[in-house]
Amino acid sequence: LCFLIYLRTFIYPFFTRGRPFPLQLLFFGTLFCIYNGFLQGYYLIYCAEYPNDWCTDIRFTSGLLLFLLGMGINIHSDLLLRQLRKPGEVTYKIPQGGLFTYVSGANYFGEIVEWFGFAIATWSLPAFSFAFFTLCCIGPRAYHHHRYYLKTFTDYPKSRKALIPFVF
Repeated sequence: LCFLIYLRTFIYPFFTRGRPFPLQLLFFGTLFCIYNGFLQGYYLIYCAEYPNDWCTDIRFTSGLLLFLLGMGINIHSDLLLRQLRKPGEVTYKIPQGGLFTYVSGANYFGEIVEWFGFAIATWSLPAFSFAFFTLCCIGPRAYHHHRYYLKTFTDYPKSRKALIPFVF
């Protein structure tokens, strides 16, 4: 969890291209990550009690696999998005490849899968709450990006869904 927060906070911004990021969003995002990290960590350290064989439990193994799958999708999708623009460009382009073949918000889909995997692996209320919050916050963003792409680009693939491949 700490690695992902570190990656998103300190590494990822240096690889993005385009418009500057508002300082206010950075502040509130950091505040949210600190609060969420505290809740997750506190629960896992002080409240959670797992049996000795938890690592072989179907909830843990399936959650871990979902988490890793989501993380892979998220990292790959972010890489594809970073390669869309040349240095100094700020115009939107149509993402291609990976899960962008099927959905407009492949990076959002990956992040949602990632956090639901974490929630299943830890089987904790704070983790499920965060996964649900993630779905509620970035799900609509994927939908609005999808609508924007459809309206802006006449050659945008009509078969693409907004967030969930083949469904929505």
